[in-house]
Amino acid sequence: MYLSELVKLAGVSGNENAVRSFIKERIAPFCERIEIDSMGNLMAFKKGTNNCGKTLMLCAHMDEVGLIVSRITEEGFLKFKTVGGIDPRVLISKRVSVGAAGLPGVIGRKAIHLLTPEERKKAPKVKELYVDIGAKDKADAESKVAVGDYIAFESAFVPFGDGLVKAKALDDRLGCAILLELAQESCPWDVCFAFTVQEEVGLRGARLCARRIKPDMALVIEGTTCSDLPETEERAVSTRLGKGAAISLIDGATSYNRKIAQQLYQLAAKHDIPVQFKQTATGGNDAGIIHVSAGGIVTAAVSVPARYIHSPVSVISLKDYQAAKELTRLWIQEVLHADFA
Repeated sequence: MYLSELVKLAGVSGNENAVRSFIKERIAPFCERIEIDSMGNLMAFKKGTNNCGKTLMLCAHMDEVGLIVSRITEEGFLKFKTVGGIDPRVLISKRVSVGAAGLPGVIGRKAIHLLTPEERKKAPKVKELYVDIGAKDKADAESKVAVGDYIAFESAFVPFGDGLVKAKALDDRLGCAILLELAQESCPWDVCFAFTVQEEVGLRGARLCARRIKPDMALVIEGTTCSDLPETEERAVSTRLGKGAAISLIDGATSYNRKIAQQLYQLAAKHDIPVQFKQTATGGNDAGIIHVSAGGIVTAAVSVPARYIHSPVSVISLKDYQAAKELTRLWIQEVLHADFA
């Protein structure tokens, strides 16, 4: 299963090298050519079976949220900035790996018994946190780490419960894993499997891919918010774990092609694939820049609900993962001949 291997790799936005190398090696046997652009996007091209001259772009981003070293203190601790949207409250005491060597570290904060009563009432700020790598002093730390080194979460892929798994970087290594599996099958249209960079910091890589490929249609495979948790108001529940693939109609960056969204939903019902519509309009993904690129590209998204997204311990249901993969596969085989003009 590609997913369990992909989430182990460090790939904070701007440093997707390890993920890209893994994907390139495994997708090469199934595609005619592979291109890597100046930003690091990987595009793998596969010829279609019906020679219709149309191109589908299947998109998933390789990057994950994380941290970057901004300063080294005299005591040898690492101050950092966040890369992507992270709630500082999830950071304290988390294990991390620093730099290309994967130096182990842990995120710390001033001890609770030293906090003032007012400090205890407030969520910590990033500037109050640091990474402890066990260095004796600044010189010792600088011999192992440099300002600008990336810091990735350390979190194992662990199956638990009724078909659930927890891991870091499920957003969006699950999409990368699905694309790797789909690359092994035929498609009526020519396909570009686009593995993008820097989605978490502004959909940057997808902009280049969309302009370069200029596909007739794009489908984004993504991890999305799941807030089916205690004390959450019903209106705030975007998706529910175990209820299937999630189809988006609108979010903070995109109004999705309604015809494709409806066809995906109907196809799922026809084949008894669990499916749900995303109920909230918050967030966004690479579709936000793809659909307004190259004169406008018809775009839709199929997502997998993920609890605790953008943290070291996101949780998904393998049932939802399989539903998203099977729905995408069937849509490629059964619906791509339709006219979406």
